[in-house]
Amino acid sequence: MFKLQEANTNAKTEVLAGITTFLTMVYIVVVNPVILSDAGVPFDQVFMATIISAVIGTLWMALAANYPIAIAPGMGLNAYFAYSVVGSHGNIDYRIAFAAVFVAGIIFVILSLTPFREKLIEAIPGNLKHGITAGIGLFIAFVGLRSAGIIVANESNLVGLGDLQSPGVVLTLVGLAITIALYAMNINGALFFGMLITAVIALFTGQLSFDQGFVSAPSLPEGLLITNPLTAFGDVIQHGLYAVVFSFLLVTIFDTTGTMIGVAQQAGLMKDNHMPKARQALLADSFGTSIGAMFGTSPTTAFIESSAGVAAGGRTGLTGVIVALLFIIAAFFSPLVSAVSGIAAITSPALIIVGSLMMGSIAKINWSEFDEAFPAFLVILTMPLTSSIATGIALGFISHPLMKIVKGKAKEVHPLVYVFAVLFLYQLVFLPH
Repeated sequence: MFKLQEANTNAKTEVLAGITTFLTMVYIVVVNPVILSDAGVPFDQVFMATIISAVIGTLWMALAANYPIAIAPGMGLNAYFAYSVVGSHGNIDYRIAFAAVFVAGIIFVILSLTPFREKLIEAIPGNLKHGITAGIGLFIAFVGLRSAGIIVANESNLVGLGDLQSPGVVLTLVGLAITIALYAMNINGALFFGMLITAVIALFTGQLSFDQGFVSAPSLPEGLLITNPLTAFGDVIQHGLYAVVFSFLLVTIFDTTGTMIGVAQQAGLMKDNHMPKARQALLADSFGTSIGAMFGTSPTTAFIESSAGVAAGGRTGLTGVIVALLFIIAAFFSPLVSAVSGIAAITSPALIIVGSLMMGSIAKINWSEFDEAFPAFLVILTMPLTSSIATGIALGFISHPLMKIVKGKAKEVHPLVYVFAVLFLYQLVFLPH
């Protein structure tokens, strides 16, 4: 079913890859409820909604498109939901804000059913694609370093080196050394085994404990938050949430598209600048967003942590099926998941190593042509500095056509790139992001 031989993989490798991806992204089932609870949504409601949307989106990606890419509610989009939509609109509560997410998801589904998003992938210039992959790599490595405490905030210089004697940083460095050694020896599942050994060390050093037990029954305290789609559209019109819907739509399209391109290129799934089964793949996050909003979570996106599973050897949808099954199991083990995902040192080494692997795309950028190189450089630079994949892509899309026009090569730019350059410029200047 998953064509394992064609993809030069086997079931054991795919299972290990699925476990690796899950362990690097399972933090979302804890972090997402924490952020959305600031908007008034009950913790248990978001915990279950996060799992439901992740399972539906990831299974669709695995079974319809046969890609090792996991879907779950995106970081950044949840903060935008909690602090910009609900926080700055005093007259709306989270239920009405979820209506905007649902409407964006439905529009997203319609766009994904048309050739539009496929055309968009093909329209993105090759050098920008490589820049997106490398930028995501730098971003994901930075996330790993920052969450582990190796890189910290610095008043005079924005960022600085953390306390290398703190237990968390020491554990991260030990875990990184072990994982690098395993990876250098070409051991299958090196990232997963690195996490496992780090978790055991954390247990013995007292950094990992299970005070809350291991198991609890899953629950949805408020049931379905959106039961009538027409009411959701009515809420958006009544409260004038057009800009909110547009922001969700634009950011999600490019966050997901950029991540999919990055992971697909890393896995060697792109064929002549074309992504096979792109339409089926692109429907995964749009369905996940619509259904997630009904249960109570912010928009879903393709998770860049999927690249950890790809680095562990994942090449097919079987990796995604394993991720989805583990999310279902996680619904019954919220105390255990919370404990493990709360130790950044367990997952940070994998993120740092994956970042280094994705940076290899820099070699494919045409650095001899400044009008091709600079937009790609801008993407690579701004993704980690703004903590936003979508912002990096936006600046690349704006600068690429501008440089081509100046060079007298305006006709070389795909019309869709011009359209999105204008849309991104409008979004960055006038809309919250």
